[in-house]
Amino acid sequence: MSFETADKGAQPLAYRMAPRNLEEYVGQEHIIGKGKMLRRMIEADRLSSIILFGPPGTGKTALARVIANNTSSKFARLNAVTAGVSDIKQVISDATNPILSEGKKTVLFIDEIHRFNKLQQDALLPFVEDGTVILIGATTENPFFEVNKALVSRSTVLQLKALTEDDVVKILSNAISDKERGYGNTSVDITEMTLRKIANLSGGDARNALKALELAVMTTPPDKDGTIVITDEVISDCMQNRTVIFDKNGESHYDNISAMIKSMRGSDPDAAILYLARALKAGEDIEFLARRIVICASEDVGLANPNALLVAMAAYNAAASVGMPEARIPLAEACVIVASSPKSNASYLAIDKALDDVENTDTGVVPMHLRNAPASGMKELGYSVGYKYPHDFPGHITAQQYMTDATLGRKYYEPTTIGYEKKIAEYLEYVRRMTEGEDNEEKN
Repeated sequence: MSFETADKGAQPLAYRMAPRNLEEYVGQEHIIGKGKMLRRMIEADRLSSIILFGPPGTGKTALARVIANNTSSKFARLNAVTAGVSDIKQVISDATNPILSEGKKTVLFIDEIHRFNKLQQDALLPFVEDGTVILIGATTENPFFEVNKALVSRSTVLQLKALTEDDVVKILSNAISDKERGYGNTSVDITEMTLRKIANLSGGDARNALKALELAVMTTPPDKDGTIVITDEVISDCMQNRTVIFDKNGESHYDNISAMIKSMRGSDPDAAILYLARALKAGEDIEFLARRIVICASEDVGLANPNALLVAMAAYNAAASVGMPEARIPLAEACVIVASSPKSNASYLAIDKALDDVENTDTGVVPMHLRNAPASGMKELGYSVGYKYPHDFPGHITAQQYMTDATLGRKYYEPTTIGYEKKIAEYLEYVRRMTEGEDNEEKN
């Protein structure tokens, strides 16, 4: 069964230039190169279920077309956006019909498989499991998150990567020279530099690159010699803006925000700003971005630079108040100060350690001298009796027990010697010496 469904002249260039065989397929050498598993499966016509995932325009559907054109199996195609359980049942019925299937195995290609709901995926599962159909799923989302785990476990998951600039230039060059499907019979003058501009603006998306080339050829009048001259200016007009690298709702959203946080934590302000810019360009919620910066300021910078949290909170409020595009400025300031600050997670470790004790051990009762005594008669019961007011003592410090009896001697906060926290460590050491001296005097 072929993918060809319409008159070739009416089809977009990107569709017409889809590879027909492995030799015409460009990119993805890590899975389709000579000797690689998928190539061997296709060449030997020994397919097993696979799920292809990667960014748009990287060749997932094109690869399915290659398989369709190079397999002896019956080939069926569904789009998860429009297909339902009844469509799956029809494919299964045809696959198990000896007349319709001609005794051949059925390969079922499902585009955008992540859009199948649980009921649809469950309806498909037993027939993938027993080999009634060989599944080829294509998705822009990470199947480990978006696809039924049972389907994933019965398939080989292959990740397609964004095409390189050289890959896209090769695809564009093929389109210009191809006399059957491209512009080989048309006089088109375009430099390699301009082809590289298209490739760069496409963001590794071959479909967008071919669409831009087609628009440029169709809207540029020939010169007096009948040649269509495609310049950088023409391409800039056709493409307007560089293709956004990621979808704010997809897996790349999580990858990008993870990279931004790890860059701030790793003290690389340039990388952090880059990922912030990508997020803003993709239309991320500015309050979401501000929250992540606030969290990083408290979790990773902590008391090594207490001002980082103040700046992050101010940026959060400012961004929420002014909105885009101005919000980019306070967000950038906060991002930079968090990335550029000395780092300490001592406070974060301290609260988690204390929470763990509270959850899993008996942390005792509050000592009587620390308890509140608002009502008359409570002091007679010992509430607040013996409490020493630190400001009445030298250095505003005095020795007394603050921990519960059950946690006496337990250490939660262990300051580093980095940034402002070094001063905290020095002060706590001063407190220890002062209180130990006071204890010794009392004992003597």
